[in-house]
Amino acid sequence: MATEIRVPTLGESITEATVARWLKQPGETVERDEPVVELETDKVTLEVPAPAAGKLGEVLAAEGANVPVGAVLGTIADGAAAANASPHPNPPPQAGEGVSAEHRQNNPPPQAGEGGARSARVGATGEGQQALERSGPAVRKLIAETGLDAAQITPTGPGGRLTKADVIAARDQPQPVSEPPAEPTPAPPRERQAPTPPPQREPPTQRPPAERETRVRMTRLRRRIAERLKEAQNTAAMLTTFNEIDMSAAIALRERWRESFEKKHGVRLGFMSIFVKAAIVALKEIPAVNAEIDGDEIVYKNHYDIGVAVGTEQGLVVPVVRDADAKSFAEIEKEIGALGRKARDGKLTIEDLSGGTFTISNGGVYGSLLSTPILNPPQSAILGMHKIERRPIAIGDKIEIRPMMYVALSYDHRIVDGREAVTFLVRIKECVEDPSRILFDI
Repeated sequence: MATEIRVPTLGESITEATVARWLKQPGETVERDEPVVELETDKVTLEVPAPAAGKLGEVLAAEGANVPVGAVLGTIADGAAAANASPHPNPPPQAGEGVSAEHRQNNPPPQAGEGGARSARVGATGEGQQALERSGPAVRKLIAETGLDAAQITPTGPGGRLTKADVIAARDQPQPVSEPPAEPTPAPPRERQAPTPPPQREPPTQRPPAERETRVRMTRLRRRIAERLKEAQNTAAMLTTFNEIDMSAAIALRERWRESFEKKHGVRLGFMSIFVKAAIVALKEIPAVNAEIDGDEIVYKNHYDIGVAVGTEQGLVVPVVRDADAKSFAEIEKEIGALGRKARDGKLTIEDLSGGTFTISNGGVYGSLLSTPILNPPQSAILGMHKIERRPIAIGDKIEIRPMMYVALSYDHRIVDGREAVTFLVRIKECVEDPSRILFDI
């Protein structure tokens, strides 16, 4: 008896997904609740577990196919059916064919002899192709751009997956250089030798048209990110104000309590928890920054769910630290770390990404000195952190070298006035430059 693998409920307002990749191949044994296929939605990438133990049978939705909630992705043969199943059932349909009864009618069971031929073809792909199939879309795109052979790259990722580091290392590996040919022995001079005409220049080598560019289909997540960013530009009256923060006190505080904090709480004390706490102080004083526009009404939020932007191979995602005002520094650091790991592993859920009231983005981890972050709709503001750089600063009548960070607040001028935006950013500056203000609420 075959068990159907169906698209699960994906969350509020999400009605379909795209098949990113199959984690198992037809004929392979799977355990109950073992991930078999990876789906990509507008917000997250999620793995669909096997509903039963057995062998993966027919694959009905190819990689790249769009499938609605509840659609049948494939089947799992169990019991006697698994024992009698062909090791390599019908190949999956091409992307775009979707899931329909037509596929079952047009793909009858293989005739005698076909199974062996298909096994030979699957075996011929080699371990490199299997490693490529298990890799993420960003890795496959990089391999296509560099023109490398996946079979020649040694995978180091979990489960034998290729990583971007593997591809970059293979790309940068030096190629063997052949020795230059020996110079010919010059002929003896002749009397009144006729002048030798100058050599003709060969035309420059033209790159083949197929190598001049590579087209890759945008992932569903990337398309959704593009839509939301453009929506923010088209809808909000977006403006950015800037300031700079002397990080000396925050750095000294972290260095002083680094070992004790990590020993007691099992997590490192970072700057992000300090900025989250400082932002909450400012949000409580300037409630418009924690509000949003809904039609012709302004909705003021009385809770503080802080989104923390995380860069992944698939794109930028913003998981949310909920009720951050009620959490300690250690709890915030732990939650940010856990959400970051889930983001990089593609394990975030819809709930992890929904309902934020204010966002913090740290471009400093990539070396950004200054930027203008784009709003995360429907929020009315976003704080941009940047790299810490030692610069000469006037302290009274003296010039001192201090660790400085530029900060930027982009806001929706429809709801936040310039005075409020500047006051908000100055309040964050005061709290980070003197963290005791956070403790004593002053």
